[in-house]
Amino acid sequence: MNFNSAASIAGIGWTDYTRNSGKTVEALALEACRNAIEDAGLVPADVDGIVSFGLGDTATTSVVATGLGLPVVNHYADYGAGGNMACGVVLHAAMAVATGQADHVLVYRALNGASGVRYGGAKFSELLAESSIHSDAEPQFLDTCGITMPAQHFAMLCRRHMIKYGTTDEDLAAVAMNGRAHAADNERAMKRAPMSLDDYRASPWIAEPFRMYDCCLQSDGACALLITSTERARDLRHRPVTVRAGITGSGPANRGLMWGNYWGDHSECYARFIADRLFGMAGIERGDLDFAQVYDCFTYSVIGQFEDFGLCEKGGAGAFFREGHARIGGKLPVNTAGGLLSEAYIHGLNNAVEAVSQLRGDAGTRQVRGAELGLVTAGGATSTGSALILGVDA
Repeated sequence: MNFNSAASIAGIGWTDYTRNSGKTVEALALEACRNAIEDAGLVPADVDGIVSFGLGDTATTSVVATGLGLPVVNHYADYGAGGNMACGVVLHAAMAVATGQADHVLVYRALNGASGVRYGGAKFSELLAESSIHSDAEPQFLDTCGITMPAQHFAMLCRRHMIKYGTTDEDLAAVAMNGRAHAADNERAMKRAPMSLDDYRASPWIAEPFRMYDCCLQSDGACALLITSTERARDLRHRPVTVRAGITGSGPANRGLMWGNYWGDHSECYARFIADRLFGMAGIERGDLDFAQVYDCFTYSVIGQFEDFGLCEKGGAGAFFREGHARIGGKLPVNTAGGLLSEAYIHGLNNAVEAVSQLRGDAGTRQVRGAELGLVTAGGATSTGSALILGVDA
């Protein structure tokens, strides 16, 4: 949707990102939402909309709205979805504001992904089957072969790209090291210690070609954003960050869990089918971007999306990262807070929080100088996903 900058992000909030929060998911959600409301200079009574997503591991909007004491909820939505909706929920909130459904809409993601329900593995597959969140037929074949977790699905996608384009483990390592270098300057990040190529190669195998450092963190925590009209946001605490464009979409034949069994070319992802439309809606070119926050559940996810959004030629993302072009100060800084690989895995919504911080100019030592336009993506390198283009208020 092209909003003509009608909706803006006016507040952001987060909790500590840890391996053991010692809090309920509800408490985490409430903390992040209250922080986002306060950051905008509002009070809970101002909020009349709330949107979230999760996979049986979160606090629902009715629970959070009650905990916040919202006097009325004019619009709400709970998505049973994974990281492909991390930008989609922000898009949903922006559409609710732009169409007059609500004035101030909270978007949040909360989970105890380290100490509670862990994404992936046999127990999580059982949860999905019992809750009908994933009702497709493929798991009956994949689970019996021992393919139960996202790392295994994405490993197959990565292998296809390696075969077709010659991608190497050094390319994957460059993505991991890029995020870690940025996380060193992020006080929120769970992993801030330097990472070398030797460190990367010494990490244990998870699902070949993925080592441990190819895989996102397991995190407890929550983050939130407050979306309102740009006109109202101008009267609030921070310079508005406008939603210039957003899409939730896919290509054809996207049936299947992580990797789409009917997908025509498994070295491609959803981004190929939505990228031109997204940039056209925003009225910008790729070269206008000042940074990109790319959903990095795995290192390969960055490579696949980076190429299919047209930010480099197909097969060229590895070299782009190896040559340092994705670092702050480079051609196009990527994952400036460390991303899901080094900051935290809050199912991708934390990448949107970082984008807002960059565009407000309050990212501190990791600030991209003069940042005015940024891309945020969600969905790994799979057949479905969502994306946003955010910008500073004119």
